[in-house]
Amino acid sequence: MSRTLQILMLCLLVTVTSCKEEYPDLEDGLYAEINTSKGTMIAKLFYDKVPVTVANFVALAEGTHPMMSDEFKGKPFYDSLTFHRVMDKFMIQGGDHTATGSGNPGYKFTADFHPDLNHDTGGMLSMANGGGFNTNGSQFFVTEVPYPSLNAYDKEGNLKPCDQRGISCHSVFGELVKGVEVQDSISNVKVAPRTNKPLEDVIMTKITIIRKGSSAKSFNAAKVFESELPKVEEEINQIQEEKRLKAEQEQKERDEKIAAASAETKPILEDYETKTTALPSGLKKYVLTKGTGPKPKAGDSVSVYYEGYFTDGRLFDSDRIKVAEKYGMFNQRRLDANAYGPTRMWVSPDARMIPGFKEALASLSVGEKAFFYMPSHLAYGERGNRGIPPNTDLTFIVEMVGIVEKK
Repeated sequence: MSRTLQILMLCLLVTVTSCKEEYPDLEDGLYAEINTSKGTMIAKLFYDKVPVTVANFVALAEGTHPMMSDEFKGKPFYDSLTFHRVMDKFMIQGGDHTATGSGNPGYKFTADFHPDLNHDTGGMLSMANGGGFNTNGSQFFVTEVPYPSLNAYDKEGNLKPCDQRGISCHSVFGELVKGVEVQDSISNVKVAPRTNKPLEDVIMTKITIIRKGSSAKSFNAAKVFESELPKVEEEINQIQEEKRLKAEQEQKERDEKIAAASAETKPILEDYETKTTALPSGLKKYVLTKGTGPKPKAGDSVSVYYEGYFTDGRLFDSDRIKVAEKYGMFNQRRLDANAYGPTRMWVSPDARMIPGFKEALASLSVGEKAFFYMPSHLAYGERGNRGIPPNTDLTFIVEMVGIVEKK
């Protein structure tokens, strides 16, 4: 055979091979073809942004993962597994060989995150985990709708405290570019109550990794996982250490702020106490501002401002924002719940309050502001209360704003 003919045949072979290329419309990159009993999904994998998480997925899919249990080694891990948890208008989850949600490939690892990769649209591939940074394994999910609460970064671009209970942090590592309708068909299957497990198995028959372009073809998942994982672990440890030091500094500053405010307040409270009049119960009262309105009757509903202090000047509660801020006790959740500002209370011996406060409230008229000293037996007594030790005397400054509802 002449050299010219050989070259022509080689060119013909290359042409035929190119014609047979699957998914020719896909741009260069790393992809996962997820064949299921409901159809095929194609996901682009973000190996350039979260190399460890992608390497973990690819190595499992190809059976080359260096940390997988011996029983799985050399075998495509995901083939023939099911989507064991399906929630319509949320996500489909798979990757557990036990189909219970508790299985793993024999190890857990620390996933990497990227601030550009979020659960801001449907079709995002993300790691399922047990909470915290290092509880990732083989399980992943595909979102159907946006679900930003799963993001690892907050709106300001800061990594969330993923190691705290109740904080969700999931690593997005891919996005569907084909087969979104397959995801939708899976999410619509009938499931068992509580477990959200499909009544009929939805199977991942096979996951095939597609490499297009030199960069994707040179991506060695097993080697990338081994070389990059220590770097991710070190980065996470550094972030956690920085946050710990920052929290310690903030606590120190808060303690100093509280100490300064308390030191300023203590002599004021002591001065007020010297001017009080003792009532038969043992409650002591000193009027700071005389009332100009009527005195509520038993059964009336009133609105009041209050400040509660220990005798050493420390604040333990107040519905005034500025007071709470001064003593380092401002609570954003309380503000979000509209729980700052005048508090509505019921003037009655049956009201659910400590005895001293019920008596103090009944003694006020509208517009009146007064200081009260409450011996422990009129406060929380021998049992104490959240943050208040047993047998603790308390002081209050209470201002009656108005009568909300008359009996």
